[in-house]
Amino acid sequence: MSRRCSTAGGRESVRRIAPPPRRAGTAGRPPAAGQAGYSLVELMVSTGIMMVVTGAIFALVNPAQGTSRVQPEFADVQQRMRVGVDTLAKDLLMAGAGPYQGATTGSLTQFFAPVVPRRLGRTNPDPPTMYRSDSISLVYVPNTASQTTIRDPMPNKSAELKVNAQPNCPQGDPLCGFKEGMSLMIFDPSGNWDSFVVTNVQESALHIQHRGQQFQTTYQPGAVVVEANWRNYYWDSTQLQLRYYDGIVMDVPVLDNVVGLRFTYFGDPNPPTSPKPPIGTENCLFDASGNPKLAVLPRTSGSLVELDPAILVDGLPQWCGAGTNQFDPDLYRIRKVRVTLRTQAGDPSLRGSDTRFFARPGVGSGSVGGFVPDYELQFEVTPRNLNLVR
Repeated sequence: MSRRCSTAGGRESVRRIAPPPRRAGTAGRPPAAGQAGYSLVELMVSTGIMMVVTGAIFALVNPAQGTSRVQPEFADVQQRMRVGVDTLAKDLLMAGAGPYQGATTGSLTQFFAPVVPRRLGRTNPDPPTMYRSDSISLVYVPNTASQTTIRDPMPNKSAELKVNAQPNCPQGDPLCGFKEGMSLMIFDPSGNWDSFVVTNVQESALHIQHRGQQFQTTYQPGAVVVEANWRNYYWDSTQLQLRYYDGIVMDVPVLDNVVGLRFTYFGDPNPPTSPKPPIGTENCLFDASGNPKLAVLPRTSGSLVELDPAILVDGLPQWCGAGTNQFDPDLYRIRKVRVTLRTQAGDPSLRGSDTRFFARPGVGSGSVGGFVPDYELQFEVTPRNLNLVR
C-alpha cells in the first residue's frame, strides 16, 4: 500500500505503508488450539449422554408415581378388611345370648339353634335343607328390659299377643317396654320359634299386634317373648359385596370388592344335652326315656371337631322346630365359627392375571408401580353363649 505526499519544493514523494498484521484464526491461518467450535461427532456424543441421564431421572420418578397409586389402594384393602372382621366378630360373639331377666333366662341354645348356615327372614329365606358356606344367620337378645312371657295360648294365625307384666318390666309399663316397630322373637322349650315386628300396642288390653305375620306353630302360656336382634350376613357374588340383612326389610352392603366369604363350623362331638324334655316327653334330641337321639361324632384332635355340612341339613334323626323355621338337631352342636374373608383392589389396573393372587384377574401389567394382590384373612370366633351348656 502506498500514499503520495507533497513536499515544500512541490515534489511528491511516495511512502509505502505496511498492512496491519492478521489476527489469529482469520482466513489464511488455522485457529489456535482451544478456540475452535464443536464438531458433529462431539455434538452427537453429548446429546447421547444427556439422553441417558434424562432417562435415568425419569426411571427414578416413574416408580414413585406408581407407588403413589399402589399405596392408597393397599391401605383401602386393609381398612375394608378391618371393617369386615370387626362387624362379623362383634355379632358372632353375641350369638345365642338369651333372656337374662324374668321367669325364663339362659342361652338360646337351651331352646333352639341360634346359629344357622343359611338365610332366614321374610324375604327369600333358604329352605332348611340348604347349606350355604357363604351365608350365616344368627340371633341374640340385646340389652333390653323387654323380656316377658305370654299369658294366653297364641294360635299361629293370631294377630296379637297377650303378655304378662313381670317384675323386670319397666315400672308403670304393663306391656314391658314393647313398642311399635320393635323386632321381637317368641320361643318355647320345644324348639319352636318365630320372629315378628310389633305393628301396634294396646296398653289397656295388654295386646301386642303383629298383623300379617303368622306364626309357624301354636304357643302355650309361658312361652317367652323378647326383643331380638336378627343378623344375616352373606356374600353377593354378583355385586362382590358382603351384605347384611336384618330378617325383615333392611338389606344393605357392608363391604365392596369382596371376592370370597366362607363359614366353617366346629362343634362338640358329644350329643347336645339341652334342651332336654321331662321323662315321658320326647323332642328332636331325646326320646321319651331321656336317651339322646344323636350319635357321638368321631374325634380327631382337640375338644371340638369340624362339622360336616351334610349333617347340618339332613334333618336326622328328625327336624327341630316347625314350618319354614325347622332346623337340623346337629346345629345344637356348634361351638365355634371360622370365617375366611377375601377382598381385592377396586382398580382393575392394579390386579394381574395370576389366579393365585387374584380371584378376579384384572388388566394390570405390573410395569408401573406393581400390583395389589388380594387380601385374605381367616379368623375364628367362639361365641360364649354357645358354650354355656357344655
